[in-house]
Amino acid sequence: MPSDTAATPGPALDRRIHPVRTDLAASRYRGRIAAERFADPVPMRIAAASAPLRPAPDAARSIDTEVLYGESFDLYEIRDDGWAWGQLATDGYVGFLPAGCLGEAGPPATHRVCVPRSFRYPEAELKRPPLSLISLGARVRVVGTAVTRGLDYALLDDGSAMVARHLMPLGERVADWVAVAEGLLGTPYLWGGRTSLGLDCSALVQLAAAEAGHLLPRDSDMQAAEAGTALDISAGLPELRRGDLLFWKGHVGILSDPATLLHANGRTMSVAREPLDAALTRIAATEWGAVTACRRL
Repeated sequence: MPSDTAATPGPALDRRIHPVRTDLAASRYRGRIAAERFADPVPMRIAAASAPLRPAPDAARSIDTEVLYGESFDLYEIRDDGWAWGQLATDGYVGFLPAGCLGEAGPPATHRVCVPRSFRYPEAELKRPPLSLISLGARVRVVGTAVTRGLDYALLDDGSAMVARHLMPLGERVADWVAVAEGLLGTPYLWGGRTSLGLDCSALVQLAAAEAGHLLPRDSDMQAAEAGTALDISAGLPELRRGDLLFWKGHVGILSDPATLLHANGRTMSVAREPLDAALTRIAATEWGAVTACRRL
Protein backbone atom coordinates (compact mmCIF):
# COMPACT_ATOMS: atom_id res chain seq x y z
CA MET A 1 0.00 0.00 0.00
CA PRO A 2 1.38 3.48 -0.79
CA SER A 3 2.69 5.54 2.09
CA ASP A 4 0.78 8.60 3.32
CA THR A 5 3.27 10.94 1.69
CA ALA A 6 3.02 9.12 -1.65
CA ALA A 7 -0.73 9.63 -1.88
CA THR A 8 -1.99 12.15 -4.40
CA PRO A 9 -5.06 14.36 -4.04
CA GLY A 10 -6.84 12.91 -7.09
CA PRO A 11 -10.25 14.28 -8.10
CA ALA A 12 -11.99 16.57 -5.65
CA LEU A 13 -14.18 14.73 -3.15
CA ASP A 14 -17.46 16.24 -2.01
CA ARG A 15 -16.74 17.31 1.57
CA ARG A 16 -20.42 16.74 2.45
CA ILE A 17 -20.13 12.96 2.11
CA HIS A 18 -16.40 12.23 2.32
CA PRO A 19 -14.64 12.56 5.71
CA VAL A 20 -11.53 14.05 4.14
CA ARG A 21 -9.61 17.20 5.07
CA THR A 22 -6.07 18.22 4.27
CA ASP A 23 -5.07 17.71 7.90
CA LEU A 24 -7.23 14.67 8.70
CA ALA A 25 -9.05 11.95 6.78
CA ALA A 26 -10.76 8.68 7.50
CA SER A 27 -8.35 5.76 7.37
CA ARG A 28 -10.21 4.17 4.47
CA TYR A 29 -8.87 6.97 2.25
CA ARG A 30 -5.26 6.15 3.04
CA GLY A 31 -3.34 5.81 -0.24
CA ARG A 32 -6.11 7.59 -2.17
CA ILE A 33 -5.63 11.16 -0.97
CA ALA A 34 -2.97 13.22 0.74
CA ALA A 35 -3.63 14.13 4.37
CA GLU A 36 -1.43 14.93 7.35
CA ARG A 37 -2.95 12.07 9.34
CA PHE A 38 -5.61 9.39 9.17
CA ALA A 39 -8.02 8.11 11.79
CA ASP A 40 -10.26 5.09 12.29
CA PRO A 41 -13.90 5.84 13.09
CA VAL A 42 -15.09 5.65 16.69
CA PRO A 43 -18.76 4.57 16.73
CA MET A 44 -20.95 6.98 18.70
CA ARG A 45 -24.60 7.89 18.88
CA ILE A 46 -26.42 11.21 19.03
CA ALA A 47 -27.43 11.80 22.65
CA ALA A 48 -29.07 15.22 22.17
CA ALA A 49 -32.64 15.60 20.95
CA SER A 50 -31.07 17.06 17.79
CA ALA A 51 -27.93 18.96 16.93
CA PRO A 52 -26.74 21.14 14.05
CA LEU A 53 -24.03 19.77 11.77
CA ARG A 54 -21.83 22.52 10.35
CA PRO A 55 -19.15 22.72 7.66
CA ALA A 56 -16.71 24.33 10.11
CA PRO A 57 -16.22 24.45 13.90
CA ASP A 58 -17.92 27.80 14.17
CA ALA A 59 -21.34 28.38 15.77
CA ALA A 60 -21.83 31.43 13.56
CA ARG A 61 -21.71 29.35 10.38
CA SER A 62 -24.96 28.28 8.71
CA ILE A 63 -25.85 24.68 9.40
CA ASP A 64 -25.66 22.07 6.66
CA THR A 65 -28.10 19.69 8.30
CA GLU A 66 -29.16 18.33 11.67
CA VAL A 67 -28.55 15.02 13.40
CA LEU A 68 -31.32 13.29 15.32
CA TYR A 69 -31.49 11.54 18.66
CA GLY A 70 -30.19 7.98 18.55
CA GLU A 71 -28.62 8.17 15.09
CA SER A 72 -25.22 6.54 14.66
CA PHE A 73 -22.23 8.80 14.12
CA ASP A 74 -18.66 7.88 13.17
CA LEU A 75 -16.34 10.13 15.15
CA TYR A 76 -12.91 11.03 13.75
CA GLU A 77 -11.84 13.95 15.93
CA ILE A 78 -12.66 15.80 19.14
CA ARG A 79 -10.97 19.18 19.24
CA ASP A 80 -9.76 21.04 22.30
CA ASP A 81 -12.42 23.70 21.69
CA GLY A 82 -15.23 21.15 22.14
CA TRP A 83 -16.10 20.51 18.51
CA ALA A 84 -16.34 16.99 17.12
CA TRP A 85 -15.89 16.03 13.48
CA GLY A 86 -17.34 12.94 11.88
CA GLN A 87 -19.90 11.32 9.61
CA LEU A 88 -23.59 10.58 10.19
CA ALA A 89 -24.39 6.96 9.39
CA THR A 90 -27.96 7.65 8.25
CA ASP A 91 -27.07 9.57 5.08
CA GLY A 92 -23.28 9.84 5.19
CA TYR A 93 -23.21 13.58 5.86
CA VAL A 94 -19.91 14.89 7.25
CA GLY A 95 -19.41 17.87 9.51
CA PHE A 96 -18.76 19.43 12.90
CA LEU A 97 -21.07 19.34 15.91
CA PRO A 98 -20.66 20.01 19.65
CA ALA A 99 -18.92 17.04 21.25
CA GLY A 100 -21.38 17.15 24.14
CA CYS A 101 -24.12 15.97 21.79
CA LEU A 102 -22.46 12.56 21.46
CA GLY A 103 -22.81 9.48 23.63
CA GLU A 104 -21.49 5.94 23.60
CA ALA A 105 -22.73 3.83 20.71
CA GLY A 106 -24.30 1.06 22.81
CA PRO A 107 -26.53 -1.66 21.34
CA PRO A 108 -28.30 -0.87 18.06
CA ALA A 109 -31.63 0.95 17.93
CA THR A 110 -34.79 -1.09 17.42
CA HIS A 111 -37.42 1.59 16.72
CA ARG A 112 -37.83 5.04 15.23
CA VAL A 113 -40.17 7.93 15.97
CA CYS A 114 -42.95 7.76 13.37
CA VAL A 115 -44.94 10.89 14.31
CA PRO A 116 -43.79 14.49 13.87
CA ARG A 117 -42.43 14.61 17.44
CA SER A 118 -42.81 12.86 20.77
CA PHE A 119 -41.65 13.27 24.37
CA ARG A 120 -39.24 11.05 26.28
CA TYR A 121 -40.31 10.70 29.91
CA PRO A 122 -38.25 9.58 32.91
CA GLU A 123 -40.78 6.78 33.44
CA ALA A 124 -44.05 5.52 32.00
CA GLU A 125 -46.03 8.49 33.26
CA LEU A 126 -47.14 11.41 31.09
CA LYS A 127 -47.52 13.64 34.15
CA ARG A 128 -43.77 13.60 34.79
CA PRO A 129 -41.68 16.45 33.31
CA PRO A 130 -40.32 15.13 29.99
CA LEU A 131 -36.61 14.62 29.41
CA SER A 132 -36.66 15.76 25.79
CA LEU A 133 -38.77 16.19 22.69
CA ILE A 134 -37.49 14.10 19.79
CA SER A 135 -38.44 14.29 16.15
CA LEU A 136 -39.62 12.10 13.30
CA GLY A 137 -36.86 9.66 12.38
CA ALA A 138 -35.10 9.69 15.75
CA ARG A 139 -33.86 6.26 16.85
CA VAL A 140 -34.39 4.46 20.18
CA ARG A 141 -33.81 1.01 21.62
CA VAL A 142 -36.93 -0.52 23.19
CA VAL A 143 -36.31 -3.07 25.94
CA GLY A 144 -39.76 -3.44 27.47
CA THR A 145 -43.32 -2.19 27.78
CA ALA A 146 -45.56 -0.74 30.47
CA VAL A 147 -49.16 0.43 30.78
CA THR A 148 -50.19 3.42 32.87
CA ARG A 149 -53.90 4.25 33.15
CA GLY A 150 -54.56 2.39 29.91
CA LEU A 151 -51.80 4.11 27.88
CA ASP A 152 -49.12 1.85 26.41
CA TYR A 153 -45.51 2.94 26.84
CA ALA A 154 -42.27 1.66 25.36
CA LEU A 155 -39.44 1.38 27.87
CA LEU A 156 -36.06 2.41 26.48
CA ASP A 157 -32.60 1.10 27.29
CA ASP A 158 -31.62 4.31 29.10
CA GLY A 159 -34.51 3.94 31.55
CA SER A 160 -36.76 6.51 29.89
CA ALA A 161 -40.18 5.84 28.37
CA MET A 162 -42.18 6.96 25.35
CA VAL A 163 -45.76 6.55 24.18
CA ALA A 164 -45.60 3.25 22.31
CA ARG A 165 -47.79 4.22 19.37
CA HIS A 166 -45.38 7.03 18.51
CA LEU A 167 -42.72 4.44 17.64
CA MET A 168 -42.34 1.95 14.80
CA PRO A 169 -39.89 -0.95 14.44
CA LEU A 170 -37.00 0.03 12.17
CA GLY A 171 -37.90 -2.63 9.61
CA GLU A 172 -41.56 -1.61 9.36
CA ARG A 173 -42.67 0.74 6.57
CA VAL A 174 -45.62 3.05 5.94
CA ALA A 175 -47.69 2.58 2.79
CA ASP A 176 -48.01 6.26 1.84
CA TRP A 177 -44.91 8.34 2.51
CA VAL A 178 -46.52 11.45 0.98
CA ALA A 179 -49.06 11.34 3.82
CA VAL A 180 -46.11 11.62 6.22
CA ALA A 181 -44.97 14.76 4.40
CA GLU A 182 -48.52 16.13 4.49
CA GLY A 183 -48.51 15.57 8.25
CA LEU A 184 -45.71 18.14 8.43
CA LEU A 185 -47.74 20.92 6.81
CA GLY A 186 -47.18 24.17 8.67
CA THR A 187 -43.74 23.20 9.97
CA PRO A 188 -41.53 26.29 9.90
CA TYR A 189 -38.92 26.55 7.16
CA LEU A 190 -35.36 26.34 8.47
CA TRP A 191 -32.27 26.37 6.27
CA GLY A 192 -30.52 23.08 7.02
CA GLY A 193 -33.33 22.02 9.33
CA ARG A 194 -34.08 18.30 9.61
CA THR A 195 -36.56 18.09 12.48
CA SER A 196 -40.29 18.62 12.70
CA LEU A 197 -39.58 21.92 14.47
CA GLY A 198 -37.90 23.28 11.33
CA LEU A 199 -37.32 21.77 7.89
CA ASP A 200 -35.81 22.67 4.56
CA CYS A 201 -37.04 21.34 1.22
CA SER A 202 -34.76 18.31 0.89
CA ALA A 203 -35.14 17.29 4.54
CA LEU A 204 -38.91 17.13 4.09
CA VAL A 205 -38.39 14.73 1.20
CA GLN A 206 -35.71 12.69 2.95
CA LEU A 207 -37.54 12.25 6.27
CA ALA A 208 -40.92 11.44 4.74
CA ALA A 209 -39.57 9.05 2.10
CA ALA A 210 -37.54 7.19 4.73
CA GLU A 211 -40.80 6.16 6.41
CA ALA A 212 -41.53 4.05 3.34
CA GLY A 213 -37.99 2.67 3.17
CA HIS A 214 -36.62 5.06 0.55
CA LEU A 215 -33.16 6.00 1.84
CA LEU A 216 -32.37 9.25 0.05
CA PRO A 217 -29.33 11.51 0.25
CA ARG A 218 -29.65 14.72 2.19
CA ASP A 219 -29.38 17.61 -0.28
CA SER A 220 -31.57 18.42 -3.27
CA ASP A 221 -28.75 18.18 -5.83
CA MET A 222 -27.90 14.69 -4.56
CA GLN A 223 -31.56 13.67 -4.62
CA ALA A 224 -31.93 14.99 -8.18
CA ALA A 225 -29.09 12.71 -9.23
CA GLU A 226 -29.93 9.60 -7.21
CA ALA A 227 -33.52 9.42 -5.92
CA GLY A 228 -35.68 6.79 -7.57
CA THR A 229 -35.96 6.85 -11.36
CA ALA A 230 -35.57 9.88 -13.61
CA LEU A 231 -38.56 10.88 -15.77
CA ASP A 232 -38.06 12.40 -19.20
CA ILE A 233 -38.66 16.17 -19.15
CA SER A 234 -37.08 16.91 -22.54
CA ALA A 235 -40.50 17.72 -24.02
CA GLY A 236 -41.92 19.28 -20.85
CA LEU A 237 -43.27 17.73 -17.71
CA PRO A 238 -44.54 14.15 -18.13
CA GLU A 239 -47.82 12.85 -16.76
CA LEU A 240 -47.35 13.32 -13.05
CA ARG A 241 -48.68 11.42 -10.08
CA ARG A 242 -48.72 11.60 -6.29
CA GLY A 243 -45.22 11.28 -4.87
CA ASP A 244 -43.28 12.46 -7.90
CA LEU A 245 -40.42 14.80 -7.10
CA LEU A 246 -39.81 18.03 -8.99
CA PHE A 247 -36.37 19.63 -8.85
CA TRP A 248 -35.09 23.09 -9.55
CA LYS A 249 -31.51 24.22 -9.09
CA GLY A 250 -31.40 24.36 -5.30
CA HIS A 251 -34.95 23.21 -4.56
CA VAL A 252 -37.21 20.16 -4.49
CA GLY A 253 -40.93 19.65 -4.01
CA ILE A 254 -43.34 16.71 -3.78
CA LEU A 255 -46.47 16.23 -5.86
CA SER A 256 -49.32 15.85 -3.39
CA ASP A 257 -51.45 15.19 -6.46
CA PRO A 258 -50.78 15.91 -10.15
CA ALA A 259 -51.87 19.53 -9.73
CA THR A 260 -50.53 20.36 -6.26
CA LEU A 261 -46.98 20.96 -5.04
CA LEU A 262 -46.03 20.28 -1.43
CA HIS A 263 -42.73 21.80 -0.33
CA ALA A 264 -40.80 23.51 2.45
CA ASN A 265 -40.08 26.92 1.05
CA GLY A 266 -38.78 30.36 1.90
CA ARG A 267 -41.78 32.16 0.40
CA THR A 268 -44.28 30.97 3.00
CA MET A 269 -41.46 30.08 5.45
CA SER A 270 -43.20 26.78 6.06
CA VAL A 271 -44.13 23.42 4.64
CA ALA A 272 -47.03 24.40 2.40
CA ARG A 273 -49.16 23.34 -0.55
CA GLU A 274 -49.73 25.45 -3.62
CA PRO A 275 -51.21 24.87 -7.09
CA LEU A 276 -48.49 23.41 -9.31
CA ASP A 277 -49.12 25.72 -12.27
CA ALA A 278 -48.89 28.80 -10.09
CA ALA A 279 -45.76 27.47 -8.40
CA LEU A 280 -44.06 26.75 -11.74
CA THR A 281 -44.76 30.28 -12.97
CA ARG A 282 -43.67 31.97 -9.74
CA ILE A 283 -40.52 29.91 -9.28
CA ALA A 284 -39.46 30.39 -12.90
CA ALA A 285 -39.91 34.15 -12.62
CA THR A 286 -38.57 34.94 -9.18
CA GLU A 287 -36.57 32.07 -7.68
CA TRP A 288 -34.87 29.00 -9.18
CA GLY A 289 -35.84 29.16 -12.83
CA ALA A 290 -37.08 26.14 -14.75
CA VAL A 291 -37.56 22.58 -13.52
CA THR A 292 -34.28 20.67 -13.93
CA ALA A 293 -35.41 17.13 -13.14
CA CYS A 294 -38.38 14.97 -12.24
CA ARG A 295 -37.95 11.69 -10.41
CA ARG A 296 -40.25 8.91 -9.20
CA LEU A 297 -39.66 6.75 -6.11
